[in-house]
Amino acid sequence: MARYIGSVCRLCRRENLKLFLKGDRCYSDKCAFDRRGYPPGQHGQRRRGKLSDYGIQLREKQKVKRIYGLDENQFRLFFKRAERQKGITGTNLLVALECRLDNVVYRLGFTNSRTQGRHFVRHKHFLVNGKAVNIPSYQVKVGDVIELRDKSRNIQAMTDALESVVRRGIPQWLEVEKENMKGIVKSLPVREDLTMPMQEQLIVELYSK
Repeated sequence: MARYIGSVCRLCRRENLKLFLKGDRCYSDKCAFDRRGYPPGQHGQRRRGKLSDYGIQLREKQKVKRIYGLDENQFRLFFKRAERQKGITGTNLLVALECRLDNVVYRLGFTNSRTQGRHFVRHKHFLVNGKAVNIPSYQVKVGDVIELRDKSRNIQAMTDALESVVRRGIPQWLEVEKENMKGIVKSLPVREDLTMPMQEQLIVELYSK
């Protein structure tokens, strides 16, 4: 499956928003978005033109895709599932994305980014309810316990991430026990828990065309 392997800082600049895709670097003075807050490319410093309604909807979809690190097929699959569920489609979509295992280990502070979370999940560093899970899109449920395997507890990257998680905070729907390298899903997230500026209704409108 194709995956973007270019500079992720270009993605933040394209969306005109800091997406926090590179962990601690995004909080430092090395952040490319802070240093060059204009779109990438040869004509990036030209004045941004006015987008059409379709352009606005497309940019919103691209932004959310990039926040969670999904390709188009994966994202569309999540949207179709959200459509079939009861409730508001846009909210269902964002909740499902938040409940991905790679996102949850990031939210708990075990990794510095969702990309790093996906990498560690793939390599079976995490247990869910005592069983190894290597599927980044695995949907966590209320009461699930996510913890590091004993052999993985000395990985420096995870130790550093736990020390710096204070910078972004841990959402209320999760609970973390740092001394035990363990996290608990207390409840499913609600729309108010998602602090990144996302207008999910624009995505619904785009896919409804």
